[in-house]
Amino acid sequence: MSDRLQGDGALVQFNERLTNSAAFGTLFREGMDLVEETAAYLDGIGRTEAKALDRAVSLTYATESMRLTTRLMQLASWLLLHRAVKEGEMTLSQANREKTKVKLTAADPGPTDLLEKLPQQLQDLISRSMSLQARVRRLDSSIHTPADQSAIGNPLVPHLNRLKAAFEQ
Repeated sequence: MSDRLQGDGALVQFNERLTNSAAFGTLFREGMDLVEETAAYLDGIGRTEAKALDRAVSLTYATESMRLTTRLMQLASWLLLHRAVKEGEMTLSQANREKTKVKLTAADPGPTDLLEKLPQQLQDLISRSMSLQARVRRLDSSIHTPADQSAIGNPLVPHLNRLKAAFEQ
């Protein structure tokens, strides 16, 4: 994200403010709701559906439910870590050190042809978890990408100067 100068000349890092944004709040709620919904499914109707599957698909079900659970636990860890930043319980640099324990690339789903044999609700949960993972990864890169210190000042000045020079000729 870009930086902005305050009136007193202090540099404000927008990436440090992202955890206070409405987008983060929405992402946090969606993520935690998905964790709860997945747990309820896997402990409830998912067990019944898994018992009705043939042996090969049952193995895929077990594998994908483990991948889904792992993915969601990693995402929940990331979300809780950044909620702690939002609530002032830790700094962004502390969160940056801790987030190295969180694997946002872990447990991608298996081949599509195998996934299509799974119960529809499990397929939906996997798809939604992958979407959540992509959104968290984008936010993570925005939050934890170091600011370009060479861009202090108005980045438009060089462009405006070139325009001015072009029209003065």
